[in-house]
Amino acid sequence: MRIGITYNIKKEAEENGSAPKDALAVNSSPVARYIDENLVRNYPERIDDTFAEWDSSETIDAIRSALESGGHEVDLIEADKDAYSRLSEPGCDFVFNVAEGFGGASRESQIPSMLELLGIPFTGSDSITIGICHDKSRCKEILSYYGIPNAKFFITGGDQNADGRYPKFVKPLHEGSSKGIYNSCVVNSPAELKNEVERIWECYGQQSIVEDYLPGKEFTVAMLGNGASARALPIVEINLESVPEGFNKIYSYEVKWFFDTRENKLDIFSCPAQISSSLYSAIEKVCLDAYRALRMRDWARIDVRLDADNVPNIVEVNPLPGILPDPADNSCYPKAARHAGMDYDAMINAVLNEAVKRNELARR
Repeated sequence: MRIGITYNIKKEAEENGSAPKDALAVNSSPVARYIDENLVRNYPERIDDTFAEWDSSETIDAIRSALESGGHEVDLIEADKDAYSRLSEPGCDFVFNVAEGFGGASRESQIPSMLELLGIPFTGSDSITIGICHDKSRCKEILSYYGIPNAKFFITGGDQNADGRYPKFVKPLHEGSSKGIYNSCVVNSPAELKNEVERIWECYGQQSIVEDYLPGKEFTVAMLGNGASARALPIVEINLESVPEGFNKIYSYEVKWFFDTRENKLDIFSCPAQISSSLYSAIEKVCLDAYRALRMRDWARIDVRLDADNVPNIVEVNPLPGILPDPADNSCYPKAARHAGMDYDAMINAVLNEAVKRNELARR
């Protein structure tokens, strides 16, 4: 087959018109003002998280190589303003989509919508499901309707207000890859809540979702397949005790991008998770329930955290999971795939094969 890869690629901050590498010194990035100065000096290129969800050229090259190893011809199609005309040209039999998009709450739905309009089959969930998952409140409303555990929440700017119980967890309504999720997101008072809501509005121009803080262990689960054959790959536990002293026990932007690096990896993941068989099964079940309730397709990664009663709660749903190819980067979907017996190339082709089978069944 001739496969197109639709993607967004990280560029230098200056090229994108975002914060320069000395942004802290010139105070030109609103995000920079909320990151510990010592961390910024260690990794100045990560001051601005505007493009944190986009992929590196290393990742795109690895996806291309994997698909070529499966015997496919591959075209690279960047998800920019020229994407529609590129996709309109004859050629692609199928698209492997990892594009995060840019601009607006439904940016992850941009490429899937184009592909649906053009009638080109593609990997991953459809534009409706991806859009729902990118709106954390709408996603949680569906989970709640189906009785799938998730933390009680409200959105700022509406009729609901904090119930007076703390701690709370505050995050942007429409972001991924830990964008906007800093150590300060765990709040213990109305004043701290107000500060976080204002920070998120200033940095991201969007409302906040405010959840009851879940105090238990955290896990992430790679999902693969469709319908009755959908399955969870080996569960990854996030060892929150590895979070540096003085930081809240959350997998924050600081932990993910400053502390856990190739040069100085944290011992933060265990795969498969070393937990009781009953808890392991409960986590698998809640993820499969969420996957099916949200009508997800082919693959996803779902984050889970235990509440005070050790009940697994869904905390994030990622229909476009990160897939960094270098094991030193601690990327969770490839980590789970390796423990399921798949190297990177096999993982990518497994996702494609699930999408092809689904598409063939739909056409019968």
